[in-house]
Amino acid sequence: MNDAAKQLLDKYVKTVDECLLSFTADKPELQGVVCEAMEYSLMAGGKRLRPVLCLEFYRMCGGKDMDSILDIACSIELIHTFSLIHDDLPCMDNDDYRRGKPSCHKAFPESIALLAGDALNTLAFEVISNAALDGRISADKAVMLISVLSKGVGVNGMIGGQVIDLACEGKDVDIETLNVLQSYKTGALIEAACVMGVILAGKFELIPKAAEYASALGRAFQIVDDLLDVTGTFEELGKPIGSDSEQHKCTYVSVLGENRSRQIASQLTMQALGHLTAFEDNGFLSELTDDLLSRRN
Repeated sequence: MNDAAKQLLDKYVKTVDECLLSFTADKPELQGVVCEAMEYSLMAGGKRLRPVLCLEFYRMCGGKDMDSILDIACSIELIHTFSLIHDDLPCMDNDDYRRGKPSCHKAFPESIALLAGDALNTLAFEVISNAALDGRISADKAVMLISVLSKGVGVNGMIGGQVIDLACEGKDVDIETLNVLQSYKTGALIEAACVMGVILAGKFELIPKAAEYASALGRAFQIVDDLLDVTGTFEELGKPIGSDSEQHKCTYVSVLGENRSRQIASQLTMQALGHLTAFEDNGFLSELTDDLLSRRN
């Protein structure tokens, strides 16, 4: 990534972090502990890829007032963080660390971690609804955004992908099933982020192109994640290495091997870059897309 793109990414991440922190600023006395748990996981770090994608698609589609829709872009990170809290729970992946820190259910009681994830999930839709009530977006756009985001989270999205993932543990799975699994578990929320940016800008005719980009990027992103679980380090990833293999997870590496997985990730990245040509001023997102292929965390 060139210096200009890196500076812009850093600016995006800083702005997103500030917005996320504002969501948990009010901590009521009686139920404040759940707000503390929400904030703990929200501010544990991360690439902030999903809100950045939303903001960039909004900008590329002609959106001019990024400050007015920042919290909506960040609503996607609320959903992503909720999913991470729940994924780490003992009944799911049973991971003790996330981003180099104890998982939420290790830093707080397991019951509070569960409720923190639930609260982040519902807060995302409150944020979008409030934007319509405040007059920053139309009611029609709010309905579209809620529809896209809820579908990306539900049975035919992230949650459905997690269900398939659990069902596939310890089994031989073909590549078609794996593609469905990951298009739901990882790809659906990435697609929601991109499409929401287009909706916010009002360029509805570009929704299919944004979805095509997200589909290719989401699968490439997951393949790199699978590779990093084999080749990365705890210091790089902030969580134990080799957990996929220990839990008998079905991954691109387990199905295709490292070399073939790298080849497909590279091909998908090229496809994603090709889809970006439908959007003007796509230089930053092209740099980011290419950079995600060689990331180490």
